Amino acid sequence: MTTNFIRRRVLTAFAGATVALVLAACTSSGPKGPALAADAALPTAVPTGTSLSIASSLGATELQLKLAGLSQNLPFTVSSWPNIGAGPDVINAFRANSLDVGNNAGIPPIQSHFQGLDAKIVAVDLTRKPQYVFATKPHSDIQSVADFKGKKLGFSQGQAQGVVLLRALKQAGLDLKKDVTLVPLTSNQFLTALQAGQVDIAPLGVSQVPSYLNQYGKDGAHTIKTDVVDLLNILWAPQSVLGDAAKAAALAAYIPVWAKGQVWQYEHPDQWIDEYYVKNQGLTADAGHQIVDLTSKPLLPGNWDEAIQWEQETIDLLATGGFVKSFKADEIFDRRFENLASPAVASDYRS
Repeated sequence: MTTNFIRRRVLTAFAGATVALVLAACTSSGPKGPALAADAALPTAVPTGTSLSIASSLGATELQLKLAGLSQNLPFTVSSWPNIGAGPDVINAFRANSLDVGNNAGIPPIQSHFQGLDAKIVAVDLTRKPQYVFATKPHSDIQSVADFKGKKLGFSQGQAQGVVLLRALKQAGLDLKKDVTLVPLTSNQFLTALQAGQVDIAPLGVSQVPSYLNQYGKDGAHTIKTDVVDLLNILWAPQSVLGDAAKAAALAAYIPVWAKGQVWQYEHPDQWIDEYYVKNQGLTADAGHQIVDLTSKPLLPGNWDEAIQWEQETIDLLATGGFVKSFKADEIFDRRFENLASPAVASDYRS
């Protein structure tokens, strides 16, 4: 989204090495501001020389703001736009102090909390359309989620794809311990696992589906569509950023610009397809149109109650499966930032 509705295209087999190089090369830079208490009002002025390192998975966010003419509106320096998108990689980057702002779904902050890393959600975009589709391996006769029973399913505990799978299984009345076999993988391994028949089903991002079906549809690979959504597209930041007055001010200034970028991308689909999917990502225009057709309209609420309730349901679902320990969802939201994105966009993008 970021965005996120372009959430993830498949990474190469060298993704892990690439991330390691990114973390080694990028450092969160800029002068350290005075400490900012968690309950203190957000500063409104960004000190000269302040910078943020902002995640730009596959270059999407950086290009989006450039095309929209919004980059020049940032009152701080972007020290780097690391190509870091997957939740576990963002958490590692936060730990390494090489990333200030991540753009993910709702599950990485839950996983971060479970791992003991203090980081909070600072902006919320609600995604009403499914952004992940269940894809079968070639030569599969699976036609519905009910048919997942007895099958091997690609499962990423720390990523949005994992929660989408868990919600679909719950909706279908399938027990994740008795009825299916969860195969632990990361999202960038799903395509390879499907191709090799290592798993019967894996949740793919909508941007991955056209290419996969173009290659393996003739061999019987297909998709299982559901109404299960991954509601949250969020910005989040570690406490090291939120506790730094200068960086917190820069983050507060970034959020309205990010919100406008979401709307610009949605309102300029043809330009985005040409500049990003075709020229940047090497897809065909037809594939780009297929992805855009599945894209959800940005919704940037001025009240986060629905988002917090959704996160609580997700936490409880993960806790029931034994993946995390339960906790109160509001612990991972910093509501000082709650009403920064909404006023930056037109009313029909607020709810």
